[in-house]
Amino acid sequence: MEKIALIDLGSNTARLVIYDVLEGGYFVVSEERREAVRLGETEADGSLKQTRIMQAIATLKAFKEMCSIKNVDKILAVATAAVRRASNQKTFLADIYNATGIRVTVVSEEEEANYVYQGVINSMEIPRGMIMEIGGGSTKFVYYNRRSILHTHIFEFGAVTLSNMFMSADKTPEQCSDDIVEYVKAQLEQVEWFKEIDPDTQLIGVGGSCRNLARIIRKVKKYPLDMVHNLNMATEDFDYVYNMIRTLDLDKKRRIKGLSSARADVFPAALAVIKAFVDYMGFTRIVASGSGLREGVMFNYVVPQTLEKPISDVLGYSLHSFGYHMGVNVAHAEQTFNLCVQLFKQLRVLHKFPRMYVKVLRVCAMMHDVGKTFKFYNNAKHTSYMILNSNLYGISHRDLVLAAFVTDVNNKEEVNYTEWSKYNAILSPEDVEAVKKLSVILRMAIALDYSMRSAVTEVSCDVLGDSVILKTELAGDASLELKAANNIAMDFKKVFRKNLEIL
Repeated sequence: MEKIALIDLGSNTARLVIYDVLEGGYFVVSEERREAVRLGETEADGSLKQTRIMQAIATLKAFKEMCSIKNVDKILAVATAAVRRASNQKTFLADIYNATGIRVTVVSEEEEANYVYQGVINSMEIPRGMIMEIGGGSTKFVYYNRRSILHTHIFEFGAVTLSNMFMSADKTPEQCSDDIVEYVKAQLEQVEWFKEIDPDTQLIGVGGSCRNLARIIRKVKKYPLDMVHNLNMATEDFDYVYNMIRTLDLDKKRRIKGLSSARADVFPAALAVIKAFVDYMGFTRIVASGSGLREGVMFNYVVPQTLEKPISDVLGYSLHSFGYHMGVNVAHAEQTFNLCVQLFKQLRVLHKFPRMYVKVLRVCAMMHDVGKTFKFYNNAKHTSYMILNSNLYGISHRDLVLAAFVTDVNNKEEVNYTEWSKYNAILSPEDVEAVKKLSVILRMAIALDYSMRSAVTEVSCDVLGDSVILKTELAGDASLELKAANNIAMDFKKVFRKNLEIL
């Protein structure tokens, strides 16, 4: 296993993320640190301020020490807008290298936009999207369709630079925000392709400001999942937060739950950019992405083929990353999913569920053993918790919650309705029946690969009156599998109202 450290030297924040790189082209986060360095606050001549330079170097020294403690094999370091535009860029980079031994690569505007796109496209299943990334010194928009970039535009303003331009003690916070909104709208008018956006395009928010917005909305709405990635936010909820934040003084903003205190002073400017774009374009929802530039850099490093073609199976890649990281028997998990799909198709005449539920079964099948890595006893409960907190890519929050309940019911007779009530904003009453039936399908699939040798290769079902005849095709001795499957016959009858006979 290789340990890679990625340092992102942004206009507002410096971040260190340490990744474990697994065999097969997968990676997971093992450590993260961040520090507000505010390189975007420059001198009048465009050079980086000496105080900010010293703070950045001190921060990178601390990051280098952390890399040494964590036995990092390689450090990748990138810098974005503030360093890219600095008149004293070369001197700054030389000072960093002399003080820390770290070589920082300054990415171009085009490279930065592409990294952000790579982070999003390889972690979200949104066919047509408009990516909006608000940094400290720049704001990027990437419009894509069918996993290809159509248009890109980068504005040379961000949360830090706009705050410096418009925030003034002579004006109220509301006036400052209104000025930023009007300024940004005027800039948007100059981009012709904004007027050609397809109406089914989804707006995807990337970067620290959008993540903070998502956390605040989660708190305000009492959203039951502690998850930012793929959070779908209504613009009326955004407007509530925007109108609240822009009236508060700095001390009160720093006390808002979900908002980083280091970002509190520039957060209103970031919200004003979002307000301007949402109003100008007429978007009604914003989807938050937890993946952006850093993830894009890592996808390109660990999975080089993504430079030419994005990952086609986002959920599958994410499940395999999680499985290999947790030491799951991936071959058995894949066979369990294969049997789940066969059973789902063969029993469709009884359950009548749409194909969308196959994604739920996939998560359940691929992760059904992960709870055992914590403790064997009551492992379904532990698996359920891990699914809810897995932050898997390529799946909606609703499907993730359903997968957690299907897994939890796996060792129970009934749904825990006390737990269920926590997710009323995500689930519907009809989902209870789906959870029960999918749970039986999952348990049957697990049983049919009980020995983990793929002894049962194919299944087919005949529905005859009050009975279901389940026929198996074998590739060896499957006595353990057939015995385990027969033990589920009573549960099968309870939810499907049919007797089960296995041949």
